[in-house]
Amino acid sequence: MAGRGTLRLTFIGHVDHGKSTAIGRLLHETGALPTGKVEEIRTASERRGVPFEWSFVLDALQAERDQAITIDTTRVWFERDGRRFEIIDAPGHREFVRNMLSGASEADAAVLIVDAAEGVSEQTRRHAQLVGMLGIRQVVIAVNKMDAIGWDRARFDAVAAEARAALASAGVEPAAIVPMSARDGDNIVAGSGNAPWYSGPTLLAAIEAFVPPRSSVEEPLRLRVQDVYRMDETRIAVGRVDAGTVRKGDRVVILPGGAHATVRSIEVWNEPDRTHAIAGESMGLSFEEPVYVDRGDLIVPLDGAPAVDHAFSATCFWLSDEPPVEGEHLTVEFGPTSARVTLVTLRGAVDSSSLAATATVPQYALADMELRSRALLPLDEHANSPALSRFVLMRGDEVVAGGFVTATTARARHDNLHPAEHIVGTAARETRNGHRGAVIWLTGLSGSGKSTLAMELERRLFARGAQVAVLDGDTVRTGLNSDLGFSPRDRAENIRRVAEVAAIFADLGSIVITAFISPMREDRARARSCAAERFHEIYIDADLATCEERDPKGLYAKARAGEIESFTGISAPYEAPTAPEFAVRTGGESVAASAERLLDYVLKATGL
Repeated sequence: MAGRGTLRLTFIGHVDHGKSTAIGRLLHETGALPTGKVEEIRTASERRGVPFEWSFVLDALQAERDQAITIDTTRVWFERDGRRFEIIDAPGHREFVRNMLSGASEADAAVLIVDAAEGVSEQTRRHAQLVGMLGIRQVVIAVNKMDAIGWDRARFDAVAAEARAALASAGVEPAAIVPMSARDGDNIVAGSGNAPWYSGPTLLAAIEAFVPPRSSVEEPLRLRVQDVYRMDETRIAVGRVDAGTVRKGDRVVILPGGAHATVRSIEVWNEPDRTHAIAGESMGLSFEEPVYVDRGDLIVPLDGAPAVDHAFSATCFWLSDEPPVEGEHLTVEFGPTSARVTLVTLRGAVDSSSLAATATVPQYALADMELRSRALLPLDEHANSPALSRFVLMRGDEVVAGGFVTATTARARHDNLHPAEHIVGTAARETRNGHRGAVIWLTGLSGSGKSTLAMELERRLFARGAQVAVLDGDTVRTGLNSDLGFSPRDRAENIRRVAEVAAIFADLGSIVITAFISPMREDRARARSCAAERFHEIYIDADLATCEERDPKGLYAKARAGEIESFTGISAPYEAPTAPEFAVRTGGESVAASAERLLDYVLKATGL
């Protein structure tokens, strides 16, 4: 036996070709079934008035027993000589190809079941293409129901040749082709006297010869953030380690934003002293720095980070009966990482039933396409990381395709990005300017006075010789962020971009004043992480009644009339700062008085 690690094995094939029966018999022959299980199934079969079926071992859903087909993927385990095998029984019926794709996508090896009498079907060819698309290279072909054809060698050879050709079209060479009868147990674990002309391995021997993949622990760290929890003032990023190892003290990069952080702690329930976590484990991470982490972010090492790109090429197995259309908008999902993408180019397709090239993309075709995302995505290519390159495409709430990344367009890897070192450093600029760089982040309701105070503060600082500029919400929306809408995701991206720009100029010694509602604390925390100690949150405090009374742009009136959806303070929340560096209450004092108090704070904060 080559290798001792756990091997994930999928059984695939056309409906009624005997996948579940083969697995049930294999589990029985290897002693993996609980005591009394066979008798339980036999009794249940007699009560239903149906013949005993080994497939009932797996078909746990009532609907499956009634229809005698596998609807969802079923997972079972068995051990052999100290080695563990995880079996994934994937649906064969064409209506359940989505579930089959989901199950097989996690497998390291496959058993392709083919009915000796029926031969290679259209669905068998589809499954062969899926095996190739998913990067599964260890495959055994099991020609089942040989008893139904009297163990005819000529028929076996014909079916074996046809099945081998179907796999060859997907770039896969089978490790063995086994004649067997799952119902009777021939060539499952022990050889069969019914096929004296066959000298190859049994099904079990062929499976045992499979080599487990390289341990994902040895690969570079990949951790997709499933959620973020807050405990007191500590933010904990929770997720599953998909590859590699993470340790306390590790320096990591949070993609796509690119923030660097140091792992402060590894949080595992009831293990307070945990020092590391490895691939396959779920846990939480906290960081030394006040970095912003969000659901869908990817945590990777400083060395060995994936490409970060807007566009990528992909091979997809198209599941919808409505073909893809160039220019249409879809949603791509890499686990919890989700983004809107545009289908830029369809480069070609192969009909999975005929294996012929096609100008259109029928249901169940393999299609090569180029996709472009509005947001940056961390992308692992299939040639390097088959499991991490896989994704699904959604059209609305419908899964329309499963695929993998074949190449990124720019191939710009984050670990190859080296920002230029300025000859003129921050300290020299601050000395020349006579003040420290800073981001003065004004937040508050519309009409609270943010823009008015920002412009007045800029005028007063400029008069004192400061390097100062204002980034105003409406101004930025007409230029830098003109491509963004007002969905929660777009609003968060609006704040992220502004925060990055402001932080760059603060690092160059300038005072940057921003005037944005920025209603969500999470978005402001993310902005703070960009500028770190140079960030100053200023709460422009005015109650809703005062802001509505002012209504300088007439927006509250429109919101009350239902002309503006999700308007902050009316139909969308505003989360006031809990501990701002400074607060200005504009409801009861003049602009001049508010500006004077704010100026005093900024002068002290920047050393001007």
